Amino acid sequence: MFSVKSALAKPFAFFIKRSVLKWANNPVDTQNAVFKNLIHEAKDTQFGKDHDFSNILSHADFVSRVPVRDYEDLKPYIERVVAGELDILWKDKPIYFAKTSGTTSGAKYIPITKESMPTHIEAARNAILMYIAETGNADFVDGKMIFLQGSPILNEQNGIQLGRLSGIVAHFVPKYLQKNRMPSWETNCIEDWETKVEAIVDETLAENMTVISGIPSWVQMYFEKINQKTGKKVGDVFKNFNLFIFGGVNYEPYRAKFESLIGRKVDSIELYPASEGFFAYQDQQNEKGMLLQLNSGIFYEFIKAEDFFEDQPQRITIKDVELHTNYVMIISSTAGLWAYNIGDTVEFTSLSPYRVIVSGRIKHFISAFGEHVIGKEVEQALKAAVEGTTVQVSEFTVAPEINPPNGLPYHEWFIEFENEPENLGHLADKIEAALQAQNSYYVDLIGGKVLQPLKIKVVKKNGFQDYMKSIGKLGGQNKIPRLSNDRKIADILIAKNLTK
Repeated sequence: MFSVKSALAKPFAFFIKRSVLKWANNPVDTQNAVFKNLIHEAKDTQFGKDHDFSNILSHADFVSRVPVRDYEDLKPYIERVVAGELDILWKDKPIYFAKTSGTTSGAKYIPITKESMPTHIEAARNAILMYIAETGNADFVDGKMIFLQGSPILNEQNGIQLGRLSGIVAHFVPKYLQKNRMPSWETNCIEDWETKVEAIVDETLAENMTVISGIPSWVQMYFEKINQKTGKKVGDVFKNFNLFIFGGVNYEPYRAKFESLIGRKVDSIELYPASEGFFAYQDQQNEKGMLLQLNSGIFYEFIKAEDFFEDQPQRITIKDVELHTNYVMIISSTAGLWAYNIGDTVEFTSLSPYRVIVSGRIKHFISAFGEHVIGKEVEQALKAAVEGTTVQVSEFTVAPEINPPNGLPYHEWFIEFENEPENLGHLADKIEAALQAQNSYYVDLIGGKVLQPLKIKVVKKNGFQDYMKSIGKLGGQNKIPRLSNDRKIADILIAKNLTK
């Protein structure tokens, strides 16, 4: 059946692809232009005056005047913006604050300005259009689309709208997609996540769902409830569902479970959105990594993760990055964030164009003994260990056991299985071998009898969901850290009897 919407989508997709390639093929010039514009536009703000923006002519000038900051360091400025003052970090005042729950800072208020807001929307749109341009598949635009997200209800503080990023973005769904969007506004406003997912299942079961998106751990919950309610695979319930859009965490640990729940493979698009900016999206189905958004009012700097905690680590720009090196990503943007450490570490998988993967969090690592184990390493180790087996993992996290009752310290892996292995010890050996193959520091500590090999503790079915619910972070954009340098999560899992 002919569809005007899908017919128009294809030429528009090719138009967008040409515009994307124009800046992607001129990365250094693009970033230089972004940098100059940011400095010029903010030179008369309070931050700009405090840091002598009028005399910043180069990146070296910027480095000498503007230190790297995290939220706590920038908080004195942000508090003035929250209080309603004008021209503090950016011109005038933000139109939104994306409220996030920080682990160390309490609630964080990330500014979103009239200049930065469109970049969030355009990047999400372009990710889909680049997929259409590559595959020629546009039929899905006629079906129903769902994004499992936070409540769109916003509050107001000193004339600035306040809410979660996903809730803010819900107000910007293009008119031509309004009829396609699921769930209903009323259901989307339900605060309790479990109640919300039940309502979403009821609303969507009879619909022609073609696109489903969200953080994998919470989409899995939605898929499982569909399976429980119908006794069918998701792909049999939604016969035209062929595109999964996700972000927030690495999909690989979930892929086998998802394909089992769906009953077949579907195409996927990975996104890299955050309250601080929409940084990257997957632009090619067969390329590893996501296209870094160099033309979105964000200027990027990078610091090697291994040097980050030195007194004055080197800050480099896009032209000096190298492949397969773990970098802390630093941003300055039209939202008024300056040399801001978002906390993520990335690796470049391509330099032409610039594509990245998220390798972890600079604070989410284990180095209780000097091992420097990062998120990417534990994810790859687990993937390698279960490959070719019937073992399926629902969720996991890793913590150090520094003072065990007996023997040497070790890494303790808390794993919730869909299909539990017959021999946990054998799986632990395979994970251990895969981790040692990636991390020489870890190998040395094992060989030097500082650590003993890792141990697995099985988490009960839905144990991680129960944990997230117990700390008030079930659903939305919340996710389990893959690893921690302490036992806060581990101790709660054990104390609440969520392990076997």
